[in-house]
Amino acid sequence: MSDAKPETAVGTAAHDLLPESRKRLMRDALAIAAYALPVGLVYGLLTLQAHFSLVEVVVSCVVVLAGGAQFAAAGLVKDRAPWAAIAGVTLLVNARHLLYSAAIAPYTAERSWRERAVMAHFLTDETFALSLAHFRRIGRFDARGYWLGALVILIPWTLGSAIGYLAAGAVDTTRLGLDVAFPAAMAGLSLGMVSGRRDVAAAAGAVLVSVPVGLTAGASIGLVAGAVIGPLIGLAMPERRSPPADAPESKDATERAAEEGLP
Repeated sequence: MSDAKPETAVGTAAHDLLPESRKRLMRDALAIAAYALPVGLVYGLLTLQAHFSLVEVVVSCVVVLAGGAQFAAAGLVKDRAPWAAIAGVTLLVNARHLLYSAAIAPYTAERSWRERAVMAHFLTDETFALSLAHFRRIGRFDARGYWLGALVILIPWTLGSAIGYLAAGAVDTTRLGLDVAFPAAMAGLSLGMVSGRRDVAAAAGAVLVSVPVGLTAGASIGLVAGAVIGPLIGLAMPERRSPPADAPESKDATERAAEEGLP
């Protein structure tokens, strides 16, 4: 009986955190939606230059649903690159989703493989950031929270892309600053997730690699190089050893993590 009480208390505490965590997720999601629509507008304009049809624009947003890869692919199509090169670049750009899946996996281990397969399709950068932070706050998986994070990027992204395509050349993206909205927003989102030595090493390594490579070989190649080499640098960084579980430092860290909603 004495063992059941703490578990019940923990379960009740997690349940109490759920409504507030969902509210926070929605606030963060609305901020992302505010930039997803104008960035989709830029993508729609790019696809028009690449001679996509409106149907192809919408299908790419729903079926591909990978902003960075979609931009890269549309740019390569515009430059008449071979399909093998387009497939290779998009594969490398999307390789980061393997790391996303690994980070989410502990929270979805008990879900069916069909559900996880559907979830994987909607695992964008934004959905990953929103849902992982939400799961950490409540200490468990929350299907409603995950799908809120997924739809908040899917809907404005697709809608903005269609509007951008239809608007054609009526909008000067450079003058409005929309051409930097996507990288600026993603940089801010990524900085908020950097919390450890490996995260810092991966982020710094990606910048140090992508900038010189991008200046010498082109932005697309620099993006791919940073996306591939940065995480490898982070993985090569040795982890800091944790103190024993019964040490005072360990207990203090555990208490702080519990207060912050971290696992």
